[in-house]
Amino acid sequence: MHCLITDHLHPVFLAFLEKHQIDFTYLPNIDQKATQELMQNVDILIVNSKIKVDKTLVDHAPKLQVVGRLGSGMDNIDQDLLKAKGIQSIRTPEANANAVAEHAVGMLFSLSNKLMLADSEVRNCIWKREKLRGFEIQNKTVGIIGYGNTGRLFADKMSALCRKVYCYDKYVGVASENSLIITTSSSEEVLENADIVSLHIPLNEETQHMVDQSWLALCKPGAIVINTSRGKIINTEDLVQALERGNIGGACLDVFENEKPETYSTRERELYQKLYAMPQVVLSPHIAGWSYESYYRIANVMCEKIQSFFNLD
Repeated sequence: MHCLITDHLHPVFLAFLEKHQIDFTYLPNIDQKATQELMQNVDILIVNSKIKVDKTLVDHAPKLQVVGRLGSGMDNIDQDLLKAKGIQSIRTPEANANAVAEHAVGMLFSLSNKLMLADSEVRNCIWKREKLRGFEIQNKTVGIIGYGNTGRLFADKMSALCRKVYCYDKYVGVASENSLIITTSSSEEVLENADIVSLHIPLNEETQHMVDQSWLALCKPGAIVINTSRGKIINTEDLVQALERGNIGGACLDVFENEKPETYSTRERELYQKLYAMPQVVLSPHIAGWSYESYYRIANVMCEKIQSFFNLD
């Protein structure tokens, strides 16, 4: 049995493979074409987000039994194709959920206290305190769209900090013993009540550009939007316009429609320059799940799930 690993992975997984005498090739910087060329004898393929597991790749993998996705997103994997081929897909959404939830909280506090601007000005010996006056989270209402692994943890954290938390998930039953967490069967109810809206949903045909002009119009005036899920869930142009008009009061974005600045079109470059210049946004380069602890947990959970699938001792 052979395992091809196409992204950075904690050494605990390599030790697991060695223990069970599974040959492996560890190429964390490999690209799509090179991956395809190596698939002939691969039984287990480990990917993150850069490698697309599509028909072209799978057609080059006659021995493939398992595709392991590091983290949660499956938008780069043709799940219907794998199912039709009898290939098992494994992911580890529980492993980095806390890291993402904590990152979202951190971005929100950074925005509410204007910490990015404050840090920059102090480093430049600028001491203008009044312009840096922030707002408190305590009496705000938070809305959460998506109540899976990350949404639940974010809800628990925010319930200790704010007045109310509204939660909505179209597919997962929302249930909580916390009296501050209000479950609802309507996303509109979340948007109407929430001062802060956080997205914790997968990217698919239904959610792509879900956050558009009409969605943003349903939000409370001045609401803050947090996205640590997938960039293409938000129509960036519509969000920028809402921020410019003041309909949306701020945004915390860890993910973007295009996460490769070197490929920006002229229009994208203009759009992102507008976004990057806005003081009411906090931005990070898709690192919400990128903690040292999650790096270990992702590998460890993948070990457990591979072990279970193959019934390894």
